[in-house]
Amino acid sequence: MTETSHEPQTDTGGPKVLLLVDGSSYLYRAFHAMPDLRAVPGDPASPATGAIRGMINMLQKLRRDVRADYVACVFDAPGKTFRDDIYPEYKATRSPMPPDLRTQIDAIHEVVRLLGWKVLNVPGVEADDVIGTLACMATERGIETVISSGDKDLSQLVNEHVTVIDTMNDRKRDVAGVEAEFGVPPRLMVDYQALVGDAVDNVPGVDKVGPKTAVKLLQEYGSLDALIERAAEVKGAVGEHLRRALDWLPRGRELLTIRKDCELADHIPGLPELEDLKVVDGQDTEALKAFYERYGFKGLAKQLEVHDVPPELIEEHRRQKKVGTGDGPGFQDPDLTSRSQVTNLQYDTIFTWAQFDEWLAKIEAAELVALDTETSSLDEMQAEIIGLSFSVQPGVAAYLPLAHSYGDAPDQLPREEALARLKPWLENPDRAKLGQHVKYDRHVFANHGIEVRGYAHDTMLQSYVLEVHKPHGLASLAERHLGRTGIDYEHIAGKGAHQIPFAQVPVDKAAEYSCEDSDQTLDVHLALWPKLQADGKLRFIYDLEMKSSETLYRVERNGVLIDSAMLARQSAELGQRMMQLEREAHDLAGQPFNLGSPKQIGEILFTKLGLPVVKKTASGVPSTDEEVLEKLAEDYPLPAKLLEHRGLSKLKGTYTDKLPQMIHPRTGRVHTHYAQAVAVTGRLSSNDPNLQNIPVKTPEGRRVREAFIAAPGHLIASADYSQIELRIMAHLSEDEALLRAFREGMDVHRATASEVFGVAPDQVTSEQRRYAKVINFGLIYGMSAFGLARNLGIEGAAAKNYIQRYFERYPGVKQYMDETRLSAKSRGYVETVFGRRLYLPEINSPNGPRRGGAERAAINAPMQGTAADLIKLSMVAVQDVLDAQQRRTKMIMQVHDELVFEVPEDEVDWIRAEIPRLMAGVAQLRVPLLAEIGVGANWEKAH
Repeated sequence: MTETSHEPQTDTGGPKVLLLVDGSSYLYRAFHAMPDLRAVPGDPASPATGAIRGMINMLQKLRRDVRADYVACVFDAPGKTFRDDIYPEYKATRSPMPPDLRTQIDAIHEVVRLLGWKVLNVPGVEADDVIGTLACMATERGIETVISSGDKDLSQLVNEHVTVIDTMNDRKRDVAGVEAEFGVPPRLMVDYQALVGDAVDNVPGVDKVGPKTAVKLLQEYGSLDALIERAAEVKGAVGEHLRRALDWLPRGRELLTIRKDCELADHIPGLPELEDLKVVDGQDTEALKAFYERYGFKGLAKQLEVHDVPPELIEEHRRQKKVGTGDGPGFQDPDLTSRSQVTNLQYDTIFTWAQFDEWLAKIEAAELVALDTETSSLDEMQAEIIGLSFSVQPGVAAYLPLAHSYGDAPDQLPREEALARLKPWLENPDRAKLGQHVKYDRHVFANHGIEVRGYAHDTMLQSYVLEVHKPHGLASLAERHLGRTGIDYEHIAGKGAHQIPFAQVPVDKAAEYSCEDSDQTLDVHLALWPKLQADGKLRFIYDLEMKSSETLYRVERNGVLIDSAMLARQSAELGQRMMQLEREAHDLAGQPFNLGSPKQIGEILFTKLGLPVVKKTASGVPSTDEEVLEKLAEDYPLPAKLLEHRGLSKLKGTYTDKLPQMIHPRTGRVHTHYAQAVAVTGRLSSNDPNLQNIPVKTPEGRRVREAFIAAPGHLIASADYSQIELRIMAHLSEDEALLRAFREGMDVHRATASEVFGVAPDQVTSEQRRYAKVINFGLIYGMSAFGLARNLGIEGAAAKNYIQRYFERYPGVKQYMDETRLSAKSRGYVETVFGRRLYLPEINSPNGPRRGGAERAAINAPMQGTAADLIKLSMVAVQDVLDAQQRRTKMIMQVHDELVFEVPEDEVDWIRAEIPRLMAGVAQLRVPLLAEIGVGANWEKAH
């Protein structure tokens, strides 16, 4: 089928996050920040508790502020480390821990565990090294890392996937932040520290060299190694001091370098997949309450009298309804943020049928009503309505409580009867409605047998179209566009891990919260809608997103059947194969070792077997990441075994083991969630489960698709666009040779090979066609000569020559790329064929690599974005025809450029003919669109 490249996606509509706390840093901060608290207030003889309470406060706030999928609090273990062996004076000048703090350590470890954190203190390994190793593991697995610490030494770990936040000083050390603060990028922080020294740890630097001099030297010479090599050139007193320190500097740098390859498997059983650090549902409330009472924290103990709601579920609710996609790790604490005062608010609570009828008349008469649901669950397929709010004009709203259940809850109208009375209005397509993330609300109403019609607007999607590079949550929108701040969910339901279900929120608080949501949604709409109306292209994209939202709701609702028994067999077979691979790896290594341990892998590959070192980590040890293993696997069998084992482990854990657990008990199907307002290109992301990242290049990955089956009497059909991004490139560049190839129905890779290698099309070899295919797709993604050389396994000069010849044969492509870069630098964004704006904040960055990345994105984004627009146009067009003709065919998945259907056997002939025609006809480009379709008993056989 199609030969397009796919944008990687994650299970949550964005990367998973590992949150690591530098517990040793937190200890001292908590101790010095808090007053002298005692278990018995006022009794100096009772145990000190200030540091304990400070740690609780800091960790609870951090969990509120940072969404995380994995968490750990890392402390220094007592005893020596390898640094003491290298330099006996290491940390020799440090003052001993204050006795009052030392007595609180065990209690702190206990409460941190009770709060749901994995506590790590690894003997012989400093906390910084544990953090560095875990961050490296996370990066290798596509997981973002947030480190919370005030220690500047951890800045050396920062990269595009690792960020350090200092919550006490409200400082964020990302790549730009480190360079702005210290004057050097993170990759040079160790060199900087080696020159300056570390007085706290008693590690000398170069005498008389302070931060400014160190920065100047590194800027001039590029690195510490280059500076050491050219030390004779450095003049004056600085040069003299530098030359005296030459023997010391390598050892100083070794002491200051945070290790990323520590052996942790014995202390964290879930490695290397970080399973042991996963955020878990719930807490041991009774044990936590007993702890609080033991140490005199009566206020905290009282908060535990309410039921426990997992913090990650609340965070997902905030992401969808209040915070949207977000753009950073921090959120405001409602207790520390003063709310803007919006005057003349008229918020009603509906308790009687008379009030109900009065408000029903208001919403039936209103031109547009903002509607918001408050629910029992964050699972959109199971959530039930707790209450509804409506807003008919800014500042005017009402809350209808329907299922609040707590001790002295007021009487409420019966839910099913109230919903039945609302149903005619809800299902009337002529009554315009507005929401924030309405796809979720559609599901909630559907759970009560109501198919809402008439959703005219979604403020989340308005923001997504107008300002894709900014957060789209209601709180962000209200503050950004209205200057209004509001009530955070935590403010009404409790904080940290002890947030109560919405059904237990007091009705008066729930009413204010929900009315404010509807009110602000309407107010935001009135600010954003005129901007969309004023721009015809953006209005087109917004209309497309609204229609796509409704279609995606249908696709999610349909779900897909899974053959659980087949997946169970596959899991067993994968497990057997993994065990076999482990035995084979041990045989090749000549000894047993942990296939998940980077340290042990490194020792086997490079120390014992003497394989060539491809690259090193920041700490100077040979890297064993996936890129290295792939390179070594070209010539050596053991790395190939390791790669295969790693791939099968991920496949088993993510799909064959997990998918059967995700079958909905009521429908018997798996229902993914499509995040619509996440990717800046307009592409959708699938999560819970992620159906877009099933590996299809391996037989095992393709077998997983065999478990996606149809109901009896039905088949699976898969339709996708052929070479869509290359066709879009031909359209955008207007290059005559490319246009001709597609218009004449040629094999575009063969045509490219003919042009680049100067041979007739019928003389092109399979190897030449493969090269041409890599060039075609590589240039779309901004691949350099170096990247092309590595991908094809050829010399850099040859790759450069291929690219040069490509541009000579396709001058329109070169011209388009050059003009697009210039246009992007001027406007700050690029556009798809249909007018979707794709912003590039780094396009004029002084940072070369970041600017280069933005320039590559400027070339690729219009193609990915146009492909995203086309598949959305296709989804909408196909669903419209299915509805109009009352077909029983159901669209059940969207995967990149592919639509998947469950088709009754008597509609197969119709779908074979009509779906490709519909998809090819949604737009007229300078080259014909081509959609292909396959039909089979399961998803794999439909390809």
